[in-house]
Amino acid sequence: MTVVYNFSAGPATLPGTVLNRAREELLDWHGSGMSVMEMSHRGKEFMSIAQQAEADLRELLVIPADYHVLFLQGGATSQFSMVPMNLLRGRQQADYINTGAWSKKAIAEARRYCSVNLAASSEDSNFTTVPPVDNWQLDPAAAYVHYTPNETIGGVEFDAIPETGAVPLVADMSSTILSRPLDVSRYGLIYAGAQKNIGPAGLTVVIVRNELVGEVLDGTPSMFNYQLHAENGSMLNTPPTFAWYLAGLVFQWIREQGGLEAMAEVNQRKAGRLYEAIDRSDFYNSPVDLRYRSWMNVPFTLADDSLDAEFLIQAGNTGLLNLKGHRSVGGMRASIYNAMPEAGVSALIDFMAEFERSRG
Repeated sequence: MTVVYNFSAGPATLPGTVLNRAREELLDWHGSGMSVMEMSHRGKEFMSIAQQAEADLRELLVIPADYHVLFLQGGATSQFSMVPMNLLRGRQQADYINTGAWSKKAIAEARRYCSVNLAASSEDSNFTTVPPVDNWQLDPAAAYVHYTPNETIGGVEFDAIPETGAVPLVADMSSTILSRPLDVSRYGLIYAGAQKNIGPAGLTVVIVRNELVGEVLDGTPSMFNYQLHAENGSMLNTPPTFAWYLAGLVFQWIREQGGLEAMAEVNQRKAGRLYEAIDRSDFYNSPVDLRYRSWMNVPFTLADDSLDAEFLIQAGNTGLLNLKGHRSVGGMRASIYNAMPEAGVSALIDFMAEFERSRG
């Protein structure tokens, strides 16, 4: 049987040991006689799962005690609305940094609730870089500053945390969270869809400083109120229990690998090797500014795009799946999140070299 490596940008590959453990526990979790999917979310069995998952996430990210950790539904896209609904707190304007497709979606949604100051944009470079920080036009009176540390589609990643002074910094970390250590205290709010580095689709993690919740826009639905979710332990309604459980298994797996420092070492090595293979070739090209290349999402093009379809077919036949670039940019994209083993990156590099040799 061909070994399969899944390079999907999300839902993405999960650690094999996590999937195996979930399979072993699927019908009977720890002698309870129930699958996690069948448990009451308020029963002692699932409460223990939820509490352990939060404790493990807090330990991995060294989350300060004055931050809420919420396990929500609705994907990161719901956060595009929830952030202004909760964080405007009487102000009329928020600052946004535009570095690609997901930034643009967040900006469009925020404009439904407030005036958006486009403090910086890299659209003039076709989103292949990060706008120079010296040119940002931040407003000290803004309610918050929003940015996307890693653009999944374009493969552009910030190399440092922006400095925003007293204005809370908000980050969509869907495709970069848990890939390396992070100073959570630098942020007012972090949100992340689970389906890349955390677990399966259906869960969104929100980490928010306590002082920022509790004052929502008039008319905000209860389900969009961070304070109500915090007061109810992320169980204002029935949460996505199985996705929460699997996320907890992933947190445990990361701890077993050595934590976020170990994740960073492996992730940097994987990305470095793949970019090196691209750069030493005249057949492949990375469009992203060298300084801001993503560790997680590696887009690349072929010198002759008429070979794209053949590349994907042959890659699939070799067990290298979901390498097609996003429809908005074309080309190829290899997403190499935490769960992608180094052997998968090696297999991709070997295939690329052989395809270049035979078709270049």
